[in-house]
Amino acid sequence: MKNKKFISLTISAALLLSPIAFTINAPALNLKVDAVSAASEEAPAATAKPAPKPTAKPAPKPTAKPTAKPTAKPTAKPTAKPTAKATVKPAVKPAVKPAVKPAVKPAATAKPVTVKASVYQDGVYVTYGQAYSKGTEGAKVTIKNGKITSVELLRTSPKLIDRDARNNYQTLWQAYGLMEDRLVGKTREGAAAVDAVSGATRSSNGWKLAVDRAFERALKVKPADAVYFDGEHMGIDPEGKYAVFTTYSANKLTDVKVYALNAAGDFIDEKTYTAEQTAAIAAIKPALLANGIAATATAGLEVEFKAAVKAFWDAQQNAIIDNKSAYVDGFYSAYGTARSVGVERADIVIRNGKLVDVKLFRLGTNLIDRGATAYASVVKANAPMTAKLLANGSFIANYDEKVDGISGATESSHSWNQAVERAFEKALKVPTAGQYYDGKFAGVDNQSKVLLLVDIASDKVTAVKVSLFGADKKLIAEDKLSPGQKDFVAKVTADLLENGVNISEVADQAALSAAVKAAMVDAMTNASKQQGAYKDGTFTAFGNAYDKGTNQANVTLRNGMIVDVVLARVGMNLVDLGPKAYPEVVKAIPQLTASFMAAGTREEAQKVDAISGATSSSTALKAAVDRAFGKAEIVETGKAAYFNGIFIGVNKDKMVNVMVTVKNGVPTNMTVYFLDAAGKVKTADQLLEAEKAVKNEVEGTTYGIMHKYGYKPTAFGNNDAEKIVSAKVVEAIKAALESAGK
Repeated sequence: MKNKKFISLTISAALLLSPIAFTINAPALNLKVDAVSAASEEAPAATAKPAPKPTAKPAPKPTAKPTAKPTAKPTAKPTAKPTAKATVKPAVKPAVKPAVKPAVKPAATAKPVTVKASVYQDGVYVTYGQAYSKGTEGAKVTIKNGKITSVELLRTSPKLIDRDARNNYQTLWQAYGLMEDRLVGKTREGAAAVDAVSGATRSSNGWKLAVDRAFERALKVKPADAVYFDGEHMGIDPEGKYAVFTTYSANKLTDVKVYALNAAGDFIDEKTYTAEQTAAIAAIKPALLANGIAATATAGLEVEFKAAVKAFWDAQQNAIIDNKSAYVDGFYSAYGTARSVGVERADIVIRNGKLVDVKLFRLGTNLIDRGATAYASVVKANAPMTAKLLANGSFIANYDEKVDGISGATESSHSWNQAVERAFEKALKVPTAGQYYDGKFAGVDNQSKVLLLVDIASDKVTAVKVSLFGADKKLIAEDKLSPGQKDFVAKVTADLLENGVNISEVADQAALSAAVKAAMVDAMTNASKQQGAYKDGTFTAFGNAYDKGTNQANVTLRNGMIVDVVLARVGMNLVDLGPKAYPEVVKAIPQLTASFMAAGTREEAQKVDAISGATSSSTALKAAVDRAFGKAEIVETGKAAYFNGIFIGVNKDKMVNVMVTVKNGVPTNMTVYFLDAAGKVKTADQLLEAEKAVKNEVEGTTYGIMHKYGYKPTAFGNNDAEKIVSAKVVEAIKAALESAGK
């Protein structure tokens, strides 16, 4: 039975791996292995605090000898005789010092205080405020014991998907954190009384309305006469063809508005509608107002009606107080069936139990996205598969039909289907049994030494296949393994089946043994039904810039671990200086790369020692790595538009560089540099008159606490020459703000 024994998967096993922090970050896994029933998520009834210890003599000792020291709260029912301490405070009057010795006439054990149960059901609720053409405010509110324990404030695009703070009005940039701080810990009444943030009053009130609607939706017993939230609500079909606004008053649908969207998901100006769009909307609007989702399509407009009905359904779900969606709206990511050649991943966004955004990836044997280097048929299949998923996977009830595979990429299509389905399972309000999906999952250590294919059934590992990477980072075929490698593979395979991640270190193979453990943890995390804290993928970030350039880090993350990092010292034109950089920096980059890979996690990366002779660049690259993690956060506490620091950007032809200083999350200063063909900064006497004029305009103006061109900069100038130059400067400003953006 030694090698055939099923291994129960426990987080304690992963925790034992903490000494090898460079490959395993057990806390980041955040995996609960024991299945938790829905009932266990309920908050326990509040209990009164034990009465203070009396100053008078205590009551006589109980006749039964205790097995341990008495605690403030009994672990069993009290006996008829009083305990040495009162278990709770009296319900009406506070405890007082006894006038006589308790030994004369011991007081009866106090009865437990009856605490009125909350009228709200604990849980996570996503609701929206009033809708308008630029999107709406929303809130993902966690309610426990009638109070807000956490809140994520949303400001959506017209497609009703939350977007980066910097893509919204600049007055909101600092309002997110302020409003979150004011709302957390509040009851419904307390949240309603919270002050709006100055300069963001309308959005603040929109968030407050969303929070109030979350409490309304959380009511255990809802008013019989309340079906819809009064007000205007919006909905979008998953393909982004139409936006539908529904207005409800006293539970009645009183108005419907229909708007066409462009390919970017923005509202098309009604003045520019084509004759076909005008005719379609004219037919759709009265049909929806009269019949809602039962609207019958006008001949020839079947496609338009189908999209509009889906958008109406979405708006209706947002308006329904007793929304029955089984899913928590938000971002989720999951993997399909792993194979020796790689695996597929899907990143999705769910709203009202339907798929509203999806991105598909094909990962290689090292579990890093291959992008355009994947098989040509798979690359070609990505876009049509995405379109099919959005079209056919709109309602989860219809998802059982699955999406037909793309010819030439059938295996990847099926795996993408499975990844989407698993991502939906992660979003369930009431989790399915077990902590892991059944199936085959891949795991690779963060330095790509070992690939594991792990079979899981009913939360147990049933099979493991171990493969080793060669120096060329390609898998070594089994028949090409050396005798020593074959012996290692045999030992760790048997050990993994017997002991899971608690395998013993193979003699003289400490690093490879640690890699096997890390790969096992990676596989189990990929198989977990719990969403991690960071998105997988490659994120580019920069350290603080100065007038010679900056330091750049391209950080690839998987399960919150650094699995690849490329560091560079770039010039003012943002081109990698390579060997032309300072010798100390050139020498430091490979050392820092190795250190960051060994560190693995965000926290450990910040503990990496600076390289002597390249202290400034070391500090900047550490900041860049941390900022890359910041960009990967799925849920950001107190959303910010920008990182604080100094950032540069260049225009397309790399002839203009703009340096932006960000303080307290807003751009405060800008400096313009004009570059020559070699990327060197032009001196003042080399500048054209138009360049001088534009430089003086940008550097000499601010707007309140934010630089004038820090929000939606546009070209300017008193003549054509200045307009041409300013257009290039604006390109560089936008690039710098993108570099600074979270």
